[in-house]
Amino acid sequence: MASKRGRIDTFIAKQLQIPKKSVRSLIANQQLLLNGDIVITPDTQIDEFSLIECQGEILQQRQRAYWMLYKPQGVVSATVDEQHQTALDLLEGVDKDLLHIAGRLDLNSTGLLLITNDAKWSQALMSPDNKVTKRYLVTLANPIDDTYVEAFAGGMWFEYEGITTQAATLIIVSRYQAIVELKEGKYHQIKRMFGRFNNPVVALHRESIGLIELDNTLQPGEFRALSADEVSLVN
Repeated sequence: MASKRGRIDTFIAKQLQIPKKSVRSLIANQQLLLNGDIVITPDTQIDEFSLIECQGEILQQRQRAYWMLYKPQGVVSATVDEQHQTALDLLEGVDKDLLHIAGRLDLNSTGLLLITNDAKWSQALMSPDNKVTKRYLVTLANPIDDTYVEAFAGGMWFEYEGITTQAATLIIVSRYQAIVELKEGKYHQIKRMFGRFNNPVVALHRESIGLIELDNTLQPGEFRALSADEVSLVN
């Protein structure tokens, strides 16, 4: 989702259903305020978080919002879905205007979802150029050994996309579990990588995105606001 930037005269004209000529008159008479300051030019840039007032009436006032959700199994990483409960459905009592998910999880995967209305923040978090590490706990149907570690580190050729995956870290936790760290997110990437060994993924749980870790006090389906310190970890 892109940040919604634009001119203030276009916003006011649409909001009040008046011609831009009338907006210029409002500006000339110092009737428009942007973040508490008098607007002096019609091409002044605004975004979705600008505080905009006209003749003492607030036309836009939206705060940035950042949420951490422990996604349960069977919930889709979507804003709307006709068949399944969505991640946004779980955010009871929250203003969902402009909320979107920064980094999705499959229907049956669990763990950390980050949800925000700040498009710039989510773009910084999920942009492939920034190579943010995502950490997963993976449970397998069959035992694993050190050959998996080498294969993940060397990258794997994905014929459908015509690419070789970036080096991934695999740490063996037990015979049937491993920690996997990725800096990319191709379609069903972890399942496909283990599929090269004919080893089905039984469970996939995301523990962290970048430096933001899932709060271990949350239960599946629970959520909380990110702290200011957590928000600042993305830049």
